[in-house]
Amino acid sequence: MFLHELLPYEDIVIQCHDNPDADALASGYALFYYLTKKGKHPRFIYRGANQIRKNNLLLMMRHLQIPVTYMPDFDENPDLLVTVDCQYGQKNVTKTMAKNVAVIDHHQTTEELPVLSEVRSNIGSCATVLWDMMKSEGVEVSDSLLLSTALYYGLFTDTNKLSEVSHPLDRDMRDSLEVNHSLIKEMSNSSISLDELKITGKAILDFDYHGNNKYLMIRADRCDPNILGVISDFSLETVDVNITLVYYVSPQEIKFSVRSCVKEVHANELAVFLAEGLGGGGGHITKAGGVLRPEKLQALYGAKEEDTERIAGEEFEKRLERYFSMYRVIYAGSPLPDQEEMKLYEKKQQQLGCVKLTDIFPAGTLVEIRTLEGDINTRVEEDVYLMIGIEGEVYPINQQKLESSYQMTGAPYDKTFEYEPSIKDVYTGERKNVKRFAKSVVSIGQVRILAKPLDEYVKLFTAWDEEKYYSGSPGDYIAAREDDPGDIYIINKRLFHQLYREAEA
Repeated sequence: MFLHELLPYEDIVIQCHDNPDADALASGYALFYYLTKKGKHPRFIYRGANQIRKNNLLLMMRHLQIPVTYMPDFDENPDLLVTVDCQYGQKNVTKTMAKNVAVIDHHQTTEELPVLSEVRSNIGSCATVLWDMMKSEGVEVSDSLLLSTALYYGLFTDTNKLSEVSHPLDRDMRDSLEVNHSLIKEMSNSSISLDELKITGKAILDFDYHGNNKYLMIRADRCDPNILGVISDFSLETVDVNITLVYYVSPQEIKFSVRSCVKEVHANELAVFLAEGLGGGGGHITKAGGVLRPEKLQALYGAKEEDTERIAGEEFEKRLERYFSMYRVIYAGSPLPDQEEMKLYEKKQQQLGCVKLTDIFPAGTLVEIRTLEGDINTRVEEDVYLMIGIEGEVYPINQQKLESSYQMTGAPYDKTFEYEPSIKDVYTGERKNVKRFAKSVVSIGQVRILAKPLDEYVKLFTAWDEEKYYSGSPGDYIAAREDDPGDIYIINKRLFHQLYREAEA
């Protein structure tokens, strides 16, 4: 859906979920701003049994001039109702009758969506979805410091103070907004009530420690999701605790926060694993989180709503134990596993992209490379290049290996991807699109690798980065260059036969 598709309607009402949070308020504010800019006269409401009373939200509404009205008894029938940060018919939003309905959200889809809908479940905040939609319409939120600050705070709160940001669009919005940071600080320091302070203490006292894998599970009463992060961070400082999982259960959602202080467990990967099939998760390597849909968990167990709290704890524990038992950890430089079972493959001729880092920034510059898979930090060196793979993935390669594996064509590289990688000078903040500097290269078929399909889950620490691993699943391929057996890497099963063919010995 595009925002301009809403413009033919006259009487437009924007509704966020009951008991709105900062992301719901920011999202509704953004849509209100867009429609007003386009000459419309929308109304922004929320309903439900409770009026907003949290101090940080009252500060947000007052200082950022959020044009929202509490209307528990709204009984009109507008031309168009747009629900933001929720889906029409869900339990967390009072149903409002309307001639037409539209949905803009970032949660997992649980209801049948209307034709006018934009739901991006892999995005960290609905504020980001609105920011990207407005950008596509040529409306710059930077024209309003109030709106920019609201959008930032929406992302800030929905991703546990930005610790659970995973999608590059979330990071792009975070980096591009002009923000009143003193107000963000004031609001974030006013988000915990005395009752929530009690919730924190009570939760920490009732921990569940699993010494075999050194993880801590803590169930909290329903609270602001940021409280889960506070509990997680504090608990992780405990001796012999490497992983923390803190969660609460409510009729609308099961929210959880994950922390890791060991390099063998990426918190963002664990969050995705915990939520698989039941919701969504993501974040950073050390801090992450997610949400499960109670109705999906109930369906999995054939359970009633009153059993949700019990089965949530059981499912989290099952998944944690499975996660810790399923992976084999491999470190680059160690003997190649099961080498006798590996076959020899040669690279097919493929057109890929290649970027010399010194063409973008001077040698010595500390840069951050942003991709759909995450951010990579590295220092620009004269002999280091970036390869752009067939799905837009990027990975470093030194000049010697590049010249022995690929032939430069001199032609520009013009493939398009879901998200195009960019590169930023960490100190100055200057960001440039990687593809703009890319040239096409063609593999010359001289590179041969040893490879075999995995029959287990693997975490591989490569020679390029000893702190971050690459995950492999059964069916993916583990491979190493024939001329450098220590250069071990994982190749996705979906891509392997597009890139390689079996070679003659």
